[in-house]
Amino acid sequence: MGRVLRVGTRGSALAQAQTASVIGSLRQQYPDLQTETVIIRTSGDHQRYEVVGAFVKELQEALLQGRIDVAVHSLKDLPTHPVEGLTLAAIPPRADARDMLVSRGGTLADLPPGARVGAGSLRRSAQMKWLRRDLQYLPLTGNVDTRLRKLREGQYDAIVLAAAGLERLGFLESPEDDTLSTPEGVELRLYPFTPEQVLPAPGQGALAVECREADTDVISLLEPLDHPPTRQAVTAERALLHALGGGCRVPIAAYATVQGRRLSLRARVADPEGVQMIDDSLEGDAQDALSLGMELAQRLLQRGASGLLEGRT
Repeated sequence: MGRVLRVGTRGSALAQAQTASVIGSLRQQYPDLQTETVIIRTSGDHQRYEVVGAFVKELQEALLQGRIDVAVHSLKDLPTHPVEGLTLAAIPPRADARDMLVSRGGTLADLPPGARVGAGSLRRSAQMKWLRRDLQYLPLTGNVDTRLRKLREGQYDAIVLAAAGLERLGFLESPEDDTLSTPEGVELRLYPFTPEQVLPAPGQGALAVECREADTDVISLLEPLDHPPTRQAVTAERALLHALGGGCRVPIAAYATVQGRRLSLRARVADPEGVQMIDDSLEGDAQDALSLGMELAQRLLQRGASGLLEGRT
């Protein structure tokens, strides 16, 4: 490829770290590849709460306008509706998909009644309310550094972050790390949630590398970065999310794993207050990821998820 590959990213430290990892993988494949990182400011950078697509729209527009050749997204931020003219050319191997409690005072079970827990999504807070209704669940905004600073300063007793973000920003030197060192000397402990406790968001921990559908040279360039088991897993999760019509107002969680030819998918729908929760799972051939996601969505709807999705509790 003779031209410089322009890779678009958001300006946050996490987005740039994710983009750097994709560029690093490309250079392993193509040592002579010339790249340019292009920072695109998105409307999501101004959002107080999660809004589907808020972090990706401007990146996709930059692709369609030819200002960049590739966009790197957190897959959980990417709407399930495809954009005409664009394609997901690569989904690299998934990082740790779990949510993690970062705490000044022990596990979720250890926190005293009334402890303040920061959660940046309804999905997280609803599932934790199901586990501990006697805690205060407060909005949590800002980038990872800002959220950790608020915790260190005592604005919260614990917060919930994605393990993948902590890993990509270098806070976790190994998967066994259970503490975070801080400049102020405040010891923060890390407690990963099991899927039984808090199920991740569809696509959590995965990246999406998007380009123009007609740009066949770039598609070929990105092909070695694609990880078929991760693509199959997130395809099932996103098919379920699409079939449920999920947005930012209703907590929907889904997580799939692939072992050989078998795909296991688990999903959960809750009301925002965590009073009602519907949990279901299924297994099937990984090649049928799309239909498995749609089938599980229909099962959830038949069990009453439609009432939660419409706000009837």
